[in-house]
Amino acid sequence: MPPAPAATLTSTDSPVLLQTGGLPAAVTPGESIPLPPPRTGEAWPLMTALLERRSSRSFRSDELPLQAIADLLWAGFGVNRPGSGGRTAPSAYDVQDIQIWLTLSTGTYRYLAEEHALLVMEAADLRGLTGSQDFVAGAPLNLVYVSDGTRLAGFSVTDREHWPWTHAGCIAQNVSLACAALGLAAVVRSTLDRGALARALDLPETQQVLLAQTVGYPA
Repeated sequence: MPPAPAATLTSTDSPVLLQTGGLPAAVTPGESIPLPPPRTGEAWPLMTALLERRSSRSFRSDELPLQAIADLLWAGFGVNRPGSGGRTAPSAYDVQDIQIWLTLSTGTYRYLAEEHALLVMEAADLRGLTGSQDFVAGAPLNLVYVSDGTRLAGFSVTDREHWPWTHAGCIAQNVSLACAALGLAAVVRSTLDRGALARALDLPETQQVLLAQTVGYPA
Protein backbone atom coordinates (compact mmCIF):
# COMPACT_ATOMS: atom_id res chain seq x y z
CA MET A 1 0.00 0.00 0.00
CA PRO A 2 1.38 3.45 -0.87
CA PRO A 3 1.54 6.05 1.90
CA ALA A 4 -1.50 8.25 2.36
CA PRO A 5 -1.36 11.52 0.38
CA ALA A 6 -0.11 14.50 2.34
CA ALA A 7 -2.51 17.33 3.11
CA THR A 8 -2.22 20.25 0.71
CA LEU A 9 -0.88 23.45 2.27
CA THR A 10 -2.07 26.85 1.06
CA SER A 11 -1.03 30.44 1.60
CA THR A 12 -4.10 31.04 3.75
CA ASP A 13 -4.22 28.01 6.00
CA SER A 14 -0.66 26.67 6.21
CA PRO A 15 0.94 27.07 9.64
CA VAL A 16 4.22 25.86 8.12
CA LEU A 17 4.45 28.43 5.35
CA LEU A 18 3.16 31.38 7.36
CA GLN A 19 5.95 31.36 9.94
CA THR A 20 7.84 34.19 8.21
CA GLY A 21 7.16 36.88 5.66
CA GLY A 22 8.53 37.23 2.16
CA LEU A 23 11.56 39.05 0.78
CA PRO A 24 11.97 42.76 1.53
CA ALA A 25 10.49 45.01 -1.13
CA ALA A 26 13.45 47.42 -1.22
CA VAL A 27 16.76 45.80 -2.12
CA THR A 28 20.13 47.05 -3.29
CA PRO A 29 22.25 45.15 -5.85
CA GLY A 30 25.18 43.52 -4.08
CA GLU A 31 23.29 43.28 -0.80
CA SER A 32 23.17 39.87 0.90
CA ILE A 33 19.92 38.71 2.50
CA PRO A 34 20.37 36.02 5.20
CA LEU A 35 17.94 33.12 4.92
CA PRO A 36 16.33 31.32 7.87
CA PRO A 37 17.73 27.84 8.57
CA PRO A 38 16.02 24.99 6.69
CA ARG A 39 13.41 23.10 8.71
CA THR A 40 15.04 19.70 8.40
CA GLY A 41 13.14 18.28 11.38
CA GLU A 42 9.71 19.09 9.93
CA ALA A 43 9.95 17.47 6.51
CA TRP A 44 7.31 14.95 5.54
CA PRO A 45 8.51 11.42 4.78
CA LEU A 46 10.31 11.02 1.47
CA MET A 47 7.91 8.37 0.20
CA THR A 48 4.96 10.72 0.73
CA ALA A 49 6.75 13.51 -1.13
CA LEU A 50 7.42 11.11 -4.01
CA LEU A 51 3.75 10.18 -4.07
CA GLU A 52 2.75 13.85 -4.23
CA ARG A 53 5.39 14.97 -6.78
CA ARG A 54 3.95 16.12 -10.11
CA SER A 55 4.39 18.82 -12.75
CA SER A 56 1.89 21.67 -12.47
CA ARG A 57 1.29 24.60 -14.80
CA SER A 58 -1.37 26.49 -12.89
CA PHE A 59 -0.21 28.85 -10.16
CA ARG A 60 -1.63 31.55 -7.93
CA SER A 61 0.23 34.85 -7.77
CA ASP A 62 0.56 34.88 -3.95
CA GLU A 63 4.12 35.58 -2.86
CA LEU A 64 5.99 32.79 -1.10
CA PRO A 65 7.24 33.26 2.49
CA LEU A 66 10.99 33.63 2.92
CA GLN A 67 11.06 30.43 4.98
CA ALA A 68 9.57 28.42 2.11
CA ILE A 69 12.10 29.89 -0.33
CA ALA A 70 14.92 29.08 2.09
CA ASP A 71 13.72 25.48 2.43
CA LEU A 72 13.49 25.00 -1.34
CA LEU A 73 16.95 26.41 -2.00
CA TRP A 74 18.59 24.34 0.71
CA ALA A 75 16.80 21.20 -0.50
CA GLY A 76 17.89 21.95 -4.05
CA PHE A 77 21.61 22.53 -3.58
CA GLY A 78 22.28 23.59 -0.02
CA VAL A 79 25.20 22.59 2.19
CA ASN A 80 24.27 19.55 4.28
CA ARG A 81 27.80 18.74 5.48
CA PRO A 82 29.35 21.99 6.67
CA GLY A 83 32.68 20.36 7.47
CA SER A 84 33.33 19.35 3.87
CA GLY A 85 31.00 21.71 2.03
CA GLY A 86 29.03 18.77 0.67
CA ARG A 87 25.70 19.54 -0.96
CA THR A 88 22.22 18.04 -0.98
CA ALA A 89 22.61 17.15 -4.69
CA PRO A 90 25.55 15.34 -6.28
CA SER A 91 27.98 16.68 -8.85
CA ALA A 92 30.75 14.81 -10.66
CA TYR A 93 34.09 15.22 -8.90
CA ASP A 94 32.26 17.65 -6.61
CA VAL A 95 32.67 20.43 -9.18
CA GLN A 96 29.52 22.20 -7.89
CA ASP A 97 29.14 24.12 -11.14
CA ILE A 98 25.43 24.91 -10.84
CA GLN A 99 24.22 28.30 -9.62
CA ILE A 100 20.59 28.83 -8.63
CA TRP A 101 19.20 32.20 -9.68
CA LEU A 102 15.81 33.43 -8.49
CA THR A 103 13.44 35.79 -10.27
CA LEU A 104 10.66 37.28 -8.17
CA SER A 105 8.49 40.37 -8.31
CA THR A 106 10.95 42.09 -5.97
CA GLY A 107 13.99 41.45 -8.15
CA THR A 108 16.64 38.95 -9.19
CA TYR A 109 18.83 37.06 -6.75
CA ARG A 110 21.49 34.34 -6.65
CA TYR A 111 21.61 31.68 -3.96
CA LEU A 112 24.83 31.61 -1.91
CA ALA A 113 24.83 28.08 -0.57
CA GLU A 114 27.85 28.43 1.72
CA GLU A 115 26.28 31.39 3.52
CA HIS A 116 22.69 30.17 3.01
CA ALA A 117 21.82 33.65 1.82
CA LEU A 118 20.53 35.49 -1.23
CA LEU A 119 22.76 37.86 -3.15
CA VAL A 120 20.74 40.71 -4.63
CA MET A 121 21.64 41.00 -8.32
CA GLU A 122 19.15 43.63 -9.52
CA ALA A 123 15.76 45.06 -8.65
CA ALA A 124 14.19 44.29 -12.04
CA ASP A 125 11.40 41.72 -12.30
CA LEU A 126 12.72 39.26 -14.91
CA ARG A 127 10.19 36.48 -14.38
CA GLY A 128 8.72 36.91 -17.86
CA LEU A 129 12.12 36.26 -19.46
CA THR A 130 12.48 32.83 -17.88
CA GLY A 131 10.07 31.14 -20.30
CA SER A 132 7.46 31.57 -23.01
CA GLN A 133 4.57 29.80 -21.27
CA ASP A 134 1.65 32.00 -20.22
CA PHE A 135 1.92 31.08 -16.52
CA VAL A 136 5.57 32.05 -16.11
CA ALA A 137 5.38 35.82 -15.59
CA GLY A 138 2.58 35.63 -13.01
CA ALA A 139 3.97 32.83 -10.85
CA PRO A 140 5.69 34.10 -7.69
CA LEU A 141 9.02 32.33 -8.21
CA ASN A 142 11.02 31.14 -11.19
CA LEU A 143 14.33 29.44 -10.50
CA VAL A 144 17.02 29.47 -13.18
CA TYR A 145 19.80 26.88 -13.20
CA VAL A 146 23.10 28.21 -14.56
CA SER A 147 26.32 26.25 -15.07
CA ASP A 148 29.63 27.98 -14.36
CA GLY A 149 31.97 26.56 -16.99
CA THR A 150 35.10 27.71 -15.16
CA ARG A 151 34.46 24.95 -12.62
CA LEU A 152 34.61 22.36 -15.43
CA ALA A 153 38.00 23.39 -16.79
CA GLY A 154 40.35 20.47 -17.38
CA PHE A 155 37.63 17.91 -18.05
CA SER A 156 36.82 16.43 -21.46
CA VAL A 157 34.49 18.11 -23.93
CA THR A 158 31.96 15.31 -23.42
CA ASP A 159 32.03 15.77 -19.65
CA ARG A 160 31.68 19.55 -19.95
CA GLU A 161 28.66 19.08 -22.23
CA HIS A 162 26.84 16.39 -20.24
CA TRP A 163 27.61 16.99 -16.58
CA PRO A 164 25.82 20.35 -16.18
CA TRP A 165 22.48 18.95 -17.38
CA THR A 166 22.80 15.96 -15.06
CA HIS A 167 23.66 18.19 -12.11
CA ALA A 168 20.81 20.61 -12.83
CA GLY A 169 18.35 17.73 -13.14
CA CYS A 170 19.31 16.38 -9.72
CA ILE A 171 18.83 19.82 -8.15
CA ALA A 172 15.49 20.39 -9.87
CA GLN A 173 14.21 17.04 -8.61
CA ASN A 174 15.22 17.95 -5.06
CA VAL A 175 13.25 21.18 -5.40
CA SER A 176 10.27 19.31 -6.83
CA LEU A 177 10.21 16.93 -3.86
CA ALA A 178 10.49 19.82 -1.41
CA CYS A 179 7.58 21.51 -3.17
CA ALA A 180 5.54 18.34 -2.85
CA ALA A 181 6.30 18.21 0.87
CA LEU A 182 5.23 21.85 1.31
CA GLY A 183 2.09 21.58 -0.79
CA LEU A 184 3.51 23.83 -3.51
CA ALA A 185 3.15 23.45 -7.27
CA ALA A 186 6.22 23.23 -9.50
CA VAL A 187 7.28 22.46 -13.05
CA VAL A 188 10.73 22.16 -14.64
CA ARG A 189 11.00 23.89 -18.01
CA SER A 190 13.44 23.78 -20.90
CA THR A 191 11.44 26.06 -23.23
CA LEU A 192 13.14 29.42 -22.78
CA ASP A 193 15.25 31.90 -24.72
CA ARG A 194 18.58 31.10 -23.10
CA GLY A 195 20.47 33.82 -24.94
CA ALA A 196 18.05 36.58 -23.99
CA LEU A 197 17.92 35.41 -20.38
CA ALA A 198 21.72 35.18 -20.16
CA ARG A 199 21.98 38.75 -21.41
CA ALA A 200 19.35 39.96 -18.94
CA LEU A 201 21.25 38.26 -16.11
CA ASP A 202 24.52 39.74 -17.44
CA LEU A 203 26.16 36.32 -17.47
CA PRO A 204 29.73 35.99 -18.77
CA GLU A 205 30.37 33.70 -21.74
CA THR A 206 31.68 31.03 -19.38
CA GLN A 207 28.23 30.60 -17.81
CA GLN A 208 25.33 28.79 -19.47
CA VAL A 209 21.59 28.92 -18.75
CA LEU A 210 20.27 25.36 -18.60
CA LEU A 211 16.76 25.02 -17.17
CA ALA A 212 14.11 27.00 -15.34
CA GLN A 213 11.65 25.86 -12.69
CA THR A 214 8.41 27.61 -11.80
CA VAL A 215 7.17 27.41 -8.19
CA GLY A 216 4.05 28.71 -6.47
CA TYR A 217 0.82 27.86 -4.72
CA PRO A 218 -1.42 25.63 -6.86
CA ALA A 219 -4.34 27.46 -8.44
